[in-house]
Amino acid sequence: MPSFNQSIFHPAVFFLTGIPGLETYHAWISIPFCCLYAIAISGNGMILLVIITESSLHEPMYYFLSMLSFTDLGLCLSTLVTMLGIFWFNVREISFDACIGQMFFIHGLTLMESSVLLVMAFDHFIAICNPLRYATILTNSRIIKVGFAIVIRGTTALVPLLLLLKRLSFCHSRILHHSYCFHPDVMKLSCTDTKINSAFGLTIVISTTGLDTILILLSYVLIIHSVLSIASPEERKKTFSTCVSHVSAVAIFYIPMISLSLVHRFGKHAPPVVHTIIANVYLLIPPVMNPIIYSVKTKQICKAISKYSFLS
Repeated sequence: MPSFNQSIFHPAVFFLTGIPGLETYHAWISIPFCCLYAIAISGNGMILLVIITESSLHEPMYYFLSMLSFTDLGLCLSTLVTMLGIFWFNVREISFDACIGQMFFIHGLTLMESSVLLVMAFDHFIAICNPLRYATILTNSRIIKVGFAIVIRGTTALVPLLLLLKRLSFCHSRILHHSYCFHPDVMKLSCTDTKINSAFGLTIVISTTGLDTILILLSYVLIIHSVLSIASPEERKKTFSTCVSHVSAVAIFYIPMISLSLVHRFGKHAPPVVHTIIANVYLLIPPVMNPIIYSVKTKQICKAISKYSFLS
């Protein structure tokens, strides 16, 4: 019976990938990435700061927005070290356990963001369709419970998924296609049967982000039905305008995520750079764009940020 060394079953390291074919330009490519990280971290940090410190923003809508900024900030920080390490120092190695840990935060925060977007859709639904009961439905105690539920939902589903990943044997290439550890990317490197992993991963996606998408669409169907019953065109326009920020946040979150999933499942023959670009868009664009969207479209947030900018 042949003997296998331990590295075949539990690789000491994986090797992350920067921008394929442009390795000599990584130092220059890092400049826009650094700018995106700076915008995302400072923007989401500012949103959290103004919501915490401004008493006028202590309302359910802004509490949910702070949850969105928190998850976006976490997503940025979870990939910052590995991505800039590749671009600045060509540090491509990541240990198997560190890779598992990074996946836990990336996928966990992604599930949390999906949950937050669903809760924000529910918030808009209540505010528009049943405004008289808004304050009694979304009390502070219920918002705290919702926050805990979001965290629990985003973390507990991943534990068995990552434990299943640790049982796999890795005897093929250890080179990943991204600048961070992504579950489908790591799973593809296994030389053992991954049907259980794939089925469980697909179940998690369908029961979380898939279900969230359906419920968000349903919420907006009901919102549109309610708004169309308003007689005044001006009131319709004003009501619809309150949903623009959230609809934009939903679009910039789900479109890159769906695109990345499709590339991993059906883009086996796509150039490696396509995988890399979509993977970076998936993690960086929502954290960068959400603070900008809500700062521009939400007057209260805009005023609070302007106040801090003036004081500084």
